[in-house]
Amino acid sequence: MKISLQEAADTLRQAQNIVITAHINPDGDAIGSSLGLMHALQSLGKTCRVYLDDDIRDTFRILPGRDVIQRPDKENPQPITGADLLVILDTTSDRIGRIGKLCQAPVLNIDHHVTNDAQAEKTYVDGSRAACAEIVHELVQLLGVPFEGHKDMATCIYTGLATDTGFFSFSNTTAHTMRAAADMLAAGVVPNVISEALEKRPFEDVQSLAKALGYIEIWHEGRAVGVFLDHTRMAELTHTEGLIDNIRVIEGADIAVVMKEKEEKKIRVSMRSTGLDVAAIGKKFGGGGHVRAAGCGFREIPFAEARRRLLAAIDAALDAYKPAKV
Repeated sequence: MKISLQEAADTLRQAQNIVITAHINPDGDAIGSSLGLMHALQSLGKTCRVYLDDDIRDTFRILPGRDVIQRPDKENPQPITGADLLVILDTTSDRIGRIGKLCQAPVLNIDHHVTNDAQAEKTYVDGSRAACAEIVHELVQLLGVPFEGHKDMATCIYTGLATDTGFFSFSNTTAHTMRAAADMLAAGVVPNVISEALEKRPFEDVQSLAKALGYIEIWHEGRAVGVFLDHTRMAELTHTEGLIDNIRVIEGADIAVVMKEKEEKKIRVSMRSTGLDVAAIGKKFGGGGHVRAAGCGFREIPFAEARRRLLAAIDAALDAYKPAKV
């Protein structure tokens, strides 16, 4: 059921023991939004826990509260008990791993992806917002939590805003986004501290990324670029984060794609574009996202077959796409 943001705030006020989660393969927006909302709710006297069913990059250790994030045990996951509300941020309930099964509580879903299917008991979606953190910024105001005096909360929200906008360089950045970021700076956030911390990489990771870049492929007369890392190639690499950002800048490319098989027959796909609707491509395979940034996954099929299906969808979309003339 779709609800208003005011109704979402009212739902949070009525709950006392809240579990927050977000999508697998969590990015800065998923983590920042989760921790930012956690800090806000804790300031209101709520009991609040954050669960993410995936690995979290070490670079996010700068975020206040990062150490309290829990992940279900891989071998013997235990039920998440005592919750009277499960809040899903930045995605739908089918992309949160095992959390939905482990936490049997009413669901409030808050998202900024237009592909959200609104299947949760209560869903608020605003596709005009650049990041879920931008919605959390509005939600915090409705909850009556001031940004001043809550630097930890502001740091987390700012990180979500910054990472989902390419540090305010992507086309999704709006005047509203910048005003939200300004509120965080007024609360004491220091932008360069966050950007520098998130940009740092161990030497070995930079080497690994360089090796991954050696697998770049270009097709469709240069309009598509991609890196395809099957299980064998992934075993050679220690780090692939940020790979999509390194290839999306190739001149002439309308779409960039990274396909990874971390475990056999468990494949993740990230896509970026200059205008081609990659959310529509992702939706064909159970994923989604935004027009210019989306993803999807494949399970229980060989990497070669998943790649074939994905490339067929990309080629068809490119054949139909006519870029706007500048």
